[in-house]
Amino acid sequence: MNPVLLSWSIALAATAGVILRPFRWPEAIWAVAGAALLVALGLLPAHLAWQAIGKGTDVYLFLIGMMLLSELGRREGLFDWIAALAVNHARGSPRRLFVLVYLVGVVVTTFLSNDATAVVMTPAVFVAARKADMKPLPLLYVCAFIANAASFVLPISNPANLVLYENRTPALALWVGRFELPSVLSIVATFVMLRWTQLQSLDGRCARDLPVEPLSTNGKVALAGISVTAVALLTVSAFDLQLGLPTAVFGILTALVVLVKERQSPLELVSEISWSVLPLVAGLFVLVEMLDHTGVIHELAQLISIATRQNQPLTAAISGLLVATGSNAINNLPAGLIASATALTANSPETVIDALLIGVDLGPNLSITGSLATILWLAAIRREGEEVSFMQFSRIGVIVMLPALVLALGARLIAGH
Repeated sequence: MNPVLLSWSIALAATAGVILRPFRWPEAIWAVAGAALLVALGLLPAHLAWQAIGKGTDVYLFLIGMMLLSELGRREGLFDWIAALAVNHARGSPRRLFVLVYLVGVVVTTFLSNDATAVVMTPAVFVAARKADMKPLPLLYVCAFIANAASFVLPISNPANLVLYENRTPALALWVGRFELPSVLSIVATFVMLRWTQLQSLDGRCARDLPVEPLSTNGKVALAGISVTAVALLTVSAFDLQLGLPTAVFGILTALVVLVKERQSPLELVSEISWSVLPLVAGLFVLVEMLDHTGVIHELAQLISIATRQNQPLTAAISGLLVATGSNAINNLPAGLIASATALTANSPETVIDALLIGVDLGPNLSITGSLATILWLAAIRREGEEVSFMQFSRIGVIVMLPALVLALGARLIAGH
């Protein structure tokens, strides 16, 4: 068989495995198996595979820090405390609780990233739903969808933003000027459509006036760790530095403080974390490297360069829509890598790059495999005994994502024009 055809066949099979999860095996198994097979068959040189894995170092560190902070918050009762406060502020109204969770999701995604919304916020929301004595999925859907809908408010709102712009991230003031209106439209449209899909589930009344236990000392330490991490990420972003190392450092330091105070071994804490997400990301990076190795990115760069010279706004719109769709096939992190390499090779103007970014960030709301944040969200709800299938999520995703994507892209292109 032709090596290029065989490489693509393996990549497509691995992607299908990640999406469909045959035998209910974890997504990471399929991504890693596909990557390993490419190397074993000599279709991708081993040094290029290792180089591809190394490109994800910042992402791995970021996830390690966030997963540590999330597990600490769960163990030390932080999420129970937050959940009780949220339920009491809803005053017996599921719809009001839905709005509160959505607003918190906007803030968490904006200042801590969409992965933090999936990892840190989802467990708290599940506890809130349980305490409110209501179905958890309407509130859990909020975590999944706002994690992507608000992920281009700031550069730090999504690690994929930094991946796409590499070392050319616009200054904060320029970023806000270019993405302020698209972000607002994305957040509002996502809220309206998601609430509409959940209207029946939000009928009736929920629990209220719950007793709020004082937050323990270690719970306060976990809260402080999350807060300091948010400030650190904003500071690091202002200097256009990578986010992974500071996130991992603050996550590890917070864990050490709690463990020393409790005089406990770290083994129990470490064993509760879903580490499989790290090899999943590594496998996806290798699959993207295969695309570059087979010349796909060079061909894409030529196409986008020619199209931009002929009609820049139309090229931007089509590119944004295509990468939004493609993110659901291969995940938005590798899609961002492909888009970044393509735009850099083609020397694309900022309007096209911004449209690609909106597609990379917002497009994944179509499916559960579209973004790393949604995969993390899926792992978090499975841990609580909830399960959402690919089709179940996509039936809502197609209603929620498309209006937000069209409005956000339209606003950016009109402003650019």
